[in-house]
Amino acid sequence: MDATDATPQSTTSEPAETTHDSMPVTSRWQNAQLLEQARQIGFWWQSRRQVARRLGVPDSSFRYCLRQHRQRCENRRLPRAFVEFCESPHGLEFLQQLLVALHLVFGQANDCGLRSIGQFLRLSGLDECLPPSFGAQQAFAAQLETALAAYGREQEQRLAAEMPPRDITVCEDETFHPQICLVAMEPVSDYLLLEQYAPQRDAETWNGCLDQRLAAWPVTVCQATSDEAKALLTHAEEHLGAHHSPDLFHVQQDLVRGTSVALGGQTRRAHEAVTAAEQQTRQQQAELTACQQQCPQSTHVAELVQQAAVAETATADARQRLTACQQRQQDATTARHGISHDYHPLDIETGRSLTDKEVEQRLTQHFDRLDEVARDAGLSAHAREKLAKARRVLPAMVGTITFFWTTVAAWLAKVPWPWPAEQTALVTTWLREQLLPGLYLERVAAKAATAVERQRLRTLAAEVLARARSPDGVWGTLSDPERELVETQARRCADLFQRSSSCVEGHNGQLSLRHHGLHRLTPRKLAALQVLHNFLIQRPDGTTAAERFFGVRPRPLFRWLLSHLPLPARPHRHTAAA
Repeated sequence: MDATDATPQSTTSEPAETTHDSMPVTSRWQNAQLLEQARQIGFWWQSRRQVARRLGVPDSSFRYCLRQHRQRCENRRLPRAFVEFCESPHGLEFLQQLLVALHLVFGQANDCGLRSIGQFLRLSGLDECLPPSFGAQQAFAAQLETALAAYGREQEQRLAAEMPPRDITVCEDETFHPQICLVAMEPVSDYLLLEQYAPQRDAETWNGCLDQRLAAWPVTVCQATSDEAKALLTHAEEHLGAHHSPDLFHVQQDLVRGTSVALGGQTRRAHEAVTAAEQQTRQQQAELTACQQQCPQSTHVAELVQQAAVAETATADARQRLTACQQRQQDATTARHGISHDYHPLDIETGRSLTDKEVEQRLTQHFDRLDEVARDAGLSAHAREKLAKARRVLPAMVGTITFFWTTVAAWLAKVPWPWPAEQTALVTTWLREQLLPGLYLERVAAKAATAVERQRLRTLAAEVLARARSPDGVWGTLSDPERELVETQARRCADLFQRSSSCVEGHNGQLSLRHHGLHRLTPRKLAALQVLHNFLIQRPDGTTAAERFFGVRPRPLFRWLLSHLPLPARPHRHTAAA
C-alpha cells in the first residue's frame, strides 16, 4: 500500500456538493482518473506509449498503473466488473460514501466498535476494496472525529452570523467519568451549548466555559434551570444575571428519599405482622377446635377460648395498623404527585391561568400533607430533614411562576404590534388567557408520563385552542400575517417555563453509557459526540437541534464530510480467501 494512499489532504473551501474536483487527492484517486481518461482515449486500439504521451505521463508509469489494475481485478472473490467499478472514480466515490456512512452511523453515533466494522467488510467481501484492519479503521475514525469537530466550529460560526437575537434558557449539570464534565443545553431545541471536561465545577469555571461558548452568539440567557448547587446558583444569578429556576426532579428526589423508603418499610413490617398474627389466630383456633372435639369437659377449653379471642384482637389491631401505613404511604405518593401536577403557571385540569399566590397555596398544601404524614408515621430526623430540604425550594418555585408571567408581559410589551394601543391590549390579553394556555398544554401533553394522561391533555389543549381560534373572537379579526405573528409570540412564551433539567440528565446518562463502553472519552471524541447530537440527530419533523436553535438550516453534515475526508486507503493484497 502506497504511503500516499492513507495521507489526508486538507481543503480550504467547502463546495456545495461532492464532485470529482472537490474530493481530496490521493494516488489512488489519480490512478483511477488516469485509467478513466485512458478509456476515453481508447487505449485498446492505440499503443501504450501513444496513450501515455497524450495523457502527459511517463510510459513506464502508465504501464505500471495498467499492470497493477489488472492484478487487482484478477483472482478476486468479487466479480471482476464490480472490482473494476470500485477502481473507477465513481466507484471510489461510492467506497468513500460507504466507509464514511459506516463510521458515522455505526462507529460514532452508535458505538458498535471498529472491529465490528472490519468484520462487516470481510463478510461482505468489501475487504478487497477497503482495508478491514483495526489499525486502518482506527486511523480513519480519528480523521472522522477531527473532521466532525471542524464541521461543528465552521457551522456554528456561519449560523451565528445569520441567527436573530433571542433570549434563551440554559439547563446545566455536571457528570463524572471520573473527570468532571460540564454539560449545558438549551431545552427548547435540545442544542448542546457546552460539553467539556474541566478541572473544577465552581462558579468561575462555569462562567469561563459558558462565556467562551456564547461569546459569538447573539443570545441572552434569561433563565437557568439546575439543582441547588451553590456554584450553579452563583453562576446563574450573579454572573449571567438570569433567573434561577429550581429543578423539580431534585425536589422530588428529596421527597422520595424522605418518605418512600421509610413508609415502605413500615408498610412491609405491618404486612408481616398481619401475616404472623393471622397464623397465630389460625393456630389458636385449631387448638381450640381439637380440644372441644376430644375433651369437651376439659378445663382448658375456657383458657383456649380466651387465647383465641386475644389472637383475633391482635390480628384486628395488626390489620388496622397495616391500613394506616398503607394510607400514609398513599397520601405521601398523592402529595408528591400533586406537587408535580400543580407546579405549572396554569391549571392543567382546566387550562385557566394561575397566579403565583394560587400556585403557592396549592404547593404549600402538598408540603403540609407530607409533614403530617411524617409526623403521624414517626419518621426519623434524617427523613424529616430531607422533607425540610425540599420545602426550602418552595419560595424559588413560586418565584419561577412570578418570573414567567412577568417575563411574558415584558416580551409582549416589546413586540412591535401593528395595531393601535386599544386593540393591542385586547390581543395581548386574549393571547395570555386563551392562546398561550392551549399551546402550553400541548407541551405538557408531550411530556406526560402515561398514555391516558397524554391523551387527556391533548384533548384539553385542542378544546382550549379551538376556543382561542374561534372565528367569532379575536382570532377572526386577524389577517394571516397577524395570526402568524401572534402564534410565534405565543409559542415563544409557552416555551419559557422550564421546571426541570431532565434533558441534561438524560444526556449525561447517554454519556455514561458511552464511557462505560469505551472506558475513556477523549476531548476529541467528546467534541465529535457534541456535533453528532447537534447536527445529525433529527426529530420526527426532520429538524436537527442546530436548525431549531439557530433558526437556520446548517449545511448537510454527510456531504461536508465527503468533501473533507480522504479516499480510503487500498487494502493489502490477499493471499488466501477469508
